[in-house]
Amino acid sequence: MKVFYGVQATGNGHITRARAMAPKLKQAGIDVTWMFTGRPWEQLFEMEVFGDYAWRTGLTFATKSGHVQYLQTAWENPLARFVRDVKNLDLSGYDLVICDFEPVTAWAAKLQGIKTVGIGHQYAFCYDIPRAGADFLGEKVLHYFAPVSVGLGVHWHHFHHPILPPVIEREMGTAQAKPDKVIVYLPFEDVSHVIQLLKQFQSHQFYVYSPTSPKTTEHPANVHVRQLSRAGFQKDFADASAVICNAGFELASEALQTGKKILVKPLRGQMEQASNALALELLQLGQVMQSLDPASIATWLEQSRAIHVQYPDSAQAIVDWLLQGDLRVDPAWVDGIWAQTIKTTL
Repeated sequence: MKVFYGVQATGNGHITRARAMAPKLKQAGIDVTWMFTGRPWEQLFEMEVFGDYAWRTGLTFATKSGHVQYLQTAWENPLARFVRDVKNLDLSGYDLVICDFEPVTAWAAKLQGIKTVGIGHQYAFCYDIPRAGADFLGEKVLHYFAPVSVGLGVHWHHFHHPILPPVIEREMGTAQAKPDKVIVYLPFEDVSHVIQLLKQFQSHQFYVYSPTSPKTTEHPANVHVRQLSRAGFQKDFADASAVICNAGFELASEALQTGKKILVKPLRGQMEQASNALALELLQLGQVMQSLDPASIATWLEQSRAIHVQYPDSAQAIVDWLLQGDLRVDPAWVDGIWAQTIKTTL
């Protein structure tokens, strides 16, 4: 089977999910052409698992201090180039097209009349799941940004719909968790502000990963600033006991899978993150702060407990489903996957 697989690379979550899928597809003998968009090519790192992957500019979202900037987003996205890339992407030589919320692939397949499977968190929003911050523009973005024929949505709970458990890498390193070690990933926030916020909590050690450098190289003794590195992040993540992050989907999923307590700060103006935050609260899987609030952090550090959710191997289940060739989502198949989930409070 020859597959074209498009991945939105604006954040690391979609790439992380693709990393979980890549070895499963390879083991099944599936020949995959990967394409990534939404981030400058030179900012992609540690991509060896994807081989000789393709890249296009695609579309992305502009943010500032934790807020989505819609006018800046419209201004900065090269729409003429996007249209040209969609028209020039020939998918006729592939047996299957897969899309993880990647718009060039999705729209090229739609224009060419090719059935496309969407794998990703955004496709869970096709169903009646917890929503927050919903507005006309946000709903339209979810619906039209990367349309597919069949959507395999993933979430922390099925909400009585054919939604799959998270797709998580199974080879994540584990180590004895240090109770005072917190890993922090807030890429949409001002890293200098984050450092100043965390320095007051001297009882904990914070390992801050950021795509940008702080304004000063002098950091408090309890705040350790790291450049983005997959290997470095995994090493620090392995023995951390807690995670502070934006309300994206993949990192929170990995924290649940490894039993780390979670505090999320949703990106304002982004419906998906606001909805993720709501879902974490409703499912009692993590805590939420709507701003970088020291009181919320203090309460969470002192009182919150970790939830450990052992999710089944959704990546393998999806690959097996793809190989069957019948691209219909059977609710009984989804129920059987969820039945393997084990949840405990630590």
